[in-house]
This record gives sequence, structure tokens and C-alpha cells, in this order.
Amino acid sequence: MNIGSIKQNDAGIFVGKIATLAIAMTIALREVHSTNPKAPKFEVLALSASRAWVQVGALFELFANGTGEAFLNGKIEDPSLAAPLYISAFRQDDDSYNVVWSRPTRRRDLAAEMAPKTDEGLPPLPGADETAGPATQPAEQGLGQSSAEHAFAS
Repeated sequence: MNIGSIKQNDAGIFVGKIATLAIAMTIALREVHSTNPKAPKFEVLALSASRAWVQVGALFELFANGTGEAFLNGKIEDPSLAAPLYISAFRQDDDSYNVVWSRPTRRRDLAAEMAPKTDEGLPPLPGADETAGPATQPAEQGLGQSSAEHAFAS
């Protein structure tokens, strides 16, 4: 789903807007100069309410398996967001980028989220008697005798 676009301004800086139901932000891309091949291609900066640029993410250059075409991929993350915003940016014929949102679907991420949480290794709660077993009630305690019991006797 397309959520924005980024265009190069007269000063050569990529600036654009991203908008969803929950957020609307002005963003800029600042090129990263690094000799590390694993470094991002761009830092993502967002314009804050006080009109200051704040780094909120990074975009890495990747290449499509089928065509070899380059695109940008990364995420925007900020304490004001409930979850990171995973985005990709695809270059257009006019050298602008279309920004697309996607939900991560990697199995290992989903498995980690769905794994049961264990509290092993936690000490017992104060006042808990570890030697006593679960509380048991005699069978006659509870809801009482069923009035239907006699109707089904053979």
C-alpha cells in the first residue's frame, strides 16, 4: 500500500511525506557515507513538532531477485509509534520514490511473538507455601446433588 512519496528538491535533498490513519509526517533522507557494505544507504529524518529534524530510521539498498532493480527497504521507529513502520521506497521514472508500507511476515518473527511466555526462574511469591499441593475439595462439596440423578437411574 502506497503511503507517501519522496522527491529531490532544488538543493538535492530527498524530502517527502508519509501519511496513514495514525501518522502524518514530513521526512527527509540523508545519505550515509560509509565503507561498511552493511551500512544503510540513507538515514530517515522526520520533522518534529518543534520543526527540528529527528532521526527515526534507516533505509538499506536492496536488489529485486527477478529484475535486479534497486529499491530501499527499512523501518521508521519512534517512541510515539505503537510499532515500527516497515517501509520500502521504489524509484520512479522522474527519480522520485514511492513509499510503500508492509507488515513483516517472517515466520521466525511470528513464532517469537506467539511463543508461550514462561516465568521459570522467578522466585516464589512471598507467603506462598511451596510444600502444600493444590487445594482439593471433597466430591460432595461444590454445587450439591443433582435433582436429575434419580430420573436417569436404571
